[in-house]
Amino acid sequence: MPLGSLVVLVVGGIAGIALLTHVLGWSQPRQLLTEEDASRGWLREFPDTTVTSVTLCANGAAALIASDAGPGLVWPMGADTSARFLTGAQVTVRKDRLIVRLQDYTAPRITLRLGPDDCAAWRDRIRGTT
Repeated sequence: MPLGSLVVLVVGGIAGIALLTHVLGWSQPRQLLTEEDASRGWLREFPDTTVTSVTLCANGAAALIASDAGPGLVWPMGADTSARFLTGAQVTVRKDRLIVRLQDYTAPRITLRLGPDDCAAWRDRIRGTT
């Protein structure tokens, strides 16, 4: 098979897979729509803790977790979730974004797009827990 034909087949195949993934809705970012989703995301990262309460944001972009080991945050990363404790967190609000700076080199800064009401309320809650 000539190299030109092989290149066309490979590029066409990759483009077809990407298009099919998007059309079927598999490229949509995950949302945290229920307390169970948020709890599962937290317990996947910290299985030795007990979740005592969950606060979801209105658009499903994140959840505040209260656990027996301290407060935390769960947010989607692609099709999965990530979670971190809020120990020593610094919070800034810029328009519709909540910027959380952590003392954790694996996630030093988390930017969440929340509604204006959620931003102010979450800023106050996070500041109250750290």
